[in-house]
Amino acid sequence: MHSYDYALLLAFFAIVLLPAPWLGRFYYKVMEGQRTWLSPLLGPVEQACYRLAGVNAGQEQNWRQYTLALLAFNLAGFLLLFAVLLLQGHLPLNPQHLPGQEWSLAFNTAVSFVTNTNWQAYSGEASVSYLSQMLGLTVQNFVSAATGLAVLVALCRGIARRSTSTLGNFWADMTRATLYGLLPLCLLLALLLVWQGVPQTFADYAHALTLQGADQTIPLGPAASQIAIKQLGTNGGGFFGVNSAHPFENPTAWSNLFEVASIILIPVALVFTFGHYVKDLRQSRAILACMLALFLIGGSTALWSEHQPNPALESAQVQQSAPMEGKESRFGTTGSVLWTVTTTAASNGSVNAMHDSLNPLTGMVAMVNMMVGEVIFGGVGAGLYGMLLFVLIAVFLAGLMIGRTPEYLGKKLQAREVQLLVATLLVMPVGVLVLGALAASLPGPAGAVSNPGAHGFSQLLYAYTSGTANNGSAFAGFGANTVYHNLMIGLAMLIGRFGYILPILALAGSLAAKKSAPQGLNSFPTHGPLFTGLLLVTILLVGGLTFLPTLALGPIAEHLSQALPVKSF
Repeated sequence: MHSYDYALLLAFFAIVLLPAPWLGRFYYKVMEGQRTWLSPLLGPVEQACYRLAGVNAGQEQNWRQYTLALLAFNLAGFLLLFAVLLLQGHLPLNPQHLPGQEWSLAFNTAVSFVTNTNWQAYSGEASVSYLSQMLGLTVQNFVSAATGLAVLVALCRGIARRSTSTLGNFWADMTRATLYGLLPLCLLLALLLVWQGVPQTFADYAHALTLQGADQTIPLGPAASQIAIKQLGTNGGGFFGVNSAHPFENPTAWSNLFEVASIILIPVALVFTFGHYVKDLRQSRAILACMLALFLIGGSTALWSEHQPNPALESAQVQQSAPMEGKESRFGTTGSVLWTVTTTAASNGSVNAMHDSLNPLTGMVAMVNMMVGEVIFGGVGAGLYGMLLFVLIAVFLAGLMIGRTPEYLGKKLQAREVQLLVATLLVMPVGVLVLGALAASLPGPAGAVSNPGAHGFSQLLYAYTSGTANNGSAFAGFGANTVYHNLMIGLAMLIGRFGYILPILALAGSLAAKKSAPQGLNSFPTHGPLFTGLLLVTILLVGGLTFLPTLALGPIAEHLSQALPVKSF
């Protein structure tokens, strides 16, 4: 590693961590309807939205009403996006006259963006019109992230409130999350990206004559605005096919730094938002310490792995340095690894290097980051509510070990809460192991794999892990655009999104109705190093060991096979 690599890592952590406490308090005030410095400007817009929609923002909902409102909103968003993608050939703002998507691909794409996954079985510049990008995909980038933030806030209220049946108002939470929480930051990042050279235009694709005399089509479009929300909303869907490896999506080292830091900027800040809800920032620091520990463990492993030369090529005396296959030279190995670890620690499917070309252990780190359940920072809202589930599981396990009724911040965890927690533990195994096993066993779906052996299995395993974890990245070479995979990965994305949201809202309602038990000297503290360590072990054991056999068949087997001697001819 060079001085540039260390400077990149230092700048990344500074941009992410330094503003987090201030931004976390800002989000708390926004979501609780308190006055902020943006209120004079956006307050009238917020009230106009309520009047237009006929919403009484002051009327709170119980968890069932909140859930029904959320499901209705997401269903309407799915139907609108599905229709836009099917009919885009007949709609305006389509200068390339692109036809509508095939129905199973349109279904997969609509589910993908509604669930904040942004899995793409298509190439953006060749398949999606400007209108589809803006009205369909960009809008869902905003509202899917806002949905995750609304669910988190509902859970925070459930933990913090006492003896109540209400969790807030979904419509008000959605409006505030979008208007105050996402739009201002996206406007700032979009302007920075335009400054760095990312296009923002409605012009037709440009045509150029190459030095070899061939005609080259250069795709354009309103890219900067979508890229800003795809990163800040932890979405990840690329405006262009190769995503953030494309020079129009990520043209410079500065744009690379801005984008990769923005991916976890809001998830880190929301950890402090939780501390403001429960009036104890020590809880935030304990959770953030666990997240950072997991991130550093995975990141260090991936950096070490990716800076090793390929043993097969090294044996043949062909290569003696870190492999650059599948990487952009303007970002280098460290920049590519940082992006890979950050995006898979969050629910962001963007890539600035091809994951299919990563060394096996680096690819395994990316998979493990997703398999533990989108909790290492994770998506906007989704990351922290996933982590809070593990917090409650760790509290339950601690209660079993010391022989006391488990409680968290004065709320006792009883049979109903534990049942809901167990339900969330089944989400990742069902999506990854059950649906993945079906895809690997059936001859037709298994034909989507382009590589033999362990690496081919890793391609399929990564696809279903990415879909269920609502991440959206993929190993290149996996032929996902088939009717089977479009439907099954679509199902995995739905399970991964709503399989968590529904139990979480029920859990929030159950906790909100409970009285608060005073915490005494015998209460298990949930803010110190001991609890942080217990939480870390719980995530690795409960969330990670489930998938160890499949990892052994994929990246671990591939890593071990690389160490075998290579015959020279």
